[in-house]
Amino acid sequence: MNSTLIFSTRPSALARWQTSYAIRQIQAQWENLICKEIVITTKGDRDLTTALPEIGGKGLFTYELEQALRERRVHAAVHSLKDLPTDEAPGMTIGAIPQRADVRDVLVSPAGLTLEELPNGAVIGTSSIRRQAQILAYRPDLRIQPIRGNIDTRIRKAQEGQYDAILLAAAGIIRLGLQEHITQYLPLDIMLPAPGQGALAIQCREDDDETLRLLSAIEQPATRQATSAERAFLSGLGGGCSLPIGALAEIHGGAITLQGIVASPDGNQILRLTATGDDPILVGQDLAQQAFKRGARAFIQPVKSGSQS
Repeated sequence: MNSTLIFSTRPSALARWQTSYAIRQIQAQWENLICKEIVITTKGDRDLTTALPEIGGKGLFTYELEQALRERRVHAAVHSLKDLPTDEAPGMTIGAIPQRADVRDVLVSPAGLTLEELPNGAVIGTSSIRRQAQILAYRPDLRIQPIRGNIDTRIRKAQEGQYDAILLAAAGIIRLGLQEHITQYLPLDIMLPAPGQGALAIQCREDDDETLRLLSAIEQPATRQATSAERAFLSGLGGGCSLPIGALAEIHGGAITLQGIVASPDGNQILRLTATGDDPILVGQDLAQQAFKRGARAFIQPVKSGSQS
């Protein structure tokens, strides 16, 4: 039996918070369990200047953490689920998905302006093609500029006047206690989140039965079902986290309702889709097939190297 679990974590404040949160949840269930952290810097952490669509690729924020698992230096790694590629890395599995946080995206405007109040031609900071497409579908007059850095850095860049507003995930900004900077929670009919947004994934080796047993204590089945449907939709459209899509599944009485969007990066074309069922994988695959039947392939092929973050 493991008396100690060693976690790998990225160096950002958000990654450290997420890992500490997972550790607190696990230790609440296994009171004698000792947990330790090893900080590992990923490619996405090292390059903080190149726009994400340019460096892109699967595993930008996950590969080095998975390598530590393969080398048995750690037992588990905590990821933002939306950063984890839908293709399971060989020998790896998601051992637990805890309770999901707020799924929405937010607007941070130093002037306190909502999306509707921003002036014509205002500059919006985001490196996410998903966010860009949906914002431009709603406000085609806005100008999108890439932004990199951790949450603190992005907020500071907005406050310095480099952007009129920036777009962030609500979950991250709330986890760091920075919600006073939120100007507006964007409605889901304007901005659907990335598949898995707001959820954490605790990854481990698929043959590590003891770690899997320990992690199972913080599994949240409804969150697993919902995010599995969302990720099946993403996988059905090509598998990478680089597609201009949004998805959100809700569970009601065992039935899954999955909303999805596929958009052109300029926001000029946007498909809104819905599927229902009781099997998350089949629901996600159904929604992907609907999207292809309605011409989604034309939207997603040119932007394979983009980002959902």
